[in-house]
Amino acid sequence: MEHYDPTGYGLLAIILYVLYIVAGWRVYTKAGKPGWATIIPFYNVVVWCQIAGKPGWWLVLYLIPFVNVVIAIVVAVNVAKNFGKSGAFGFFLLFVFYFIGMFVIAFGKAQYQPKLKV
Repeated sequence: MEHYDPTGYGLLAIILYVLYIVAGWRVYTKAGKPGWATIIPFYNVVVWCQIAGKPGWWLVLYLIPFVNVVIAIVVAVNVAKNFGKSGAFGFFLLFVFYFIGMFVIAFGKAQYQPKLKV
């Protein structure tokens, strides 16, 4: 019988989380927000909303089933637009390529130019 060793999966999860922190930190600082905010639960959502040009209290809307999906789409599209990307990029940032999209914004030429004020 083969023994299951979860060590490899745990190591992969840690590596992916560290990469997520690096990309998120860079995106937050590009937007003029504290990079460390990306590692603080709930506060990172408040700051993410602010980067999207929405008020931080929208965190509460993330806690409402079904409403949270709409809010997440609106916020992701606005973040993309505030970094000079298309609305479609924002949609894919949320649903398909979040990890890749964060790196594109973080290390690409995208500049934070908010269209909406908080």
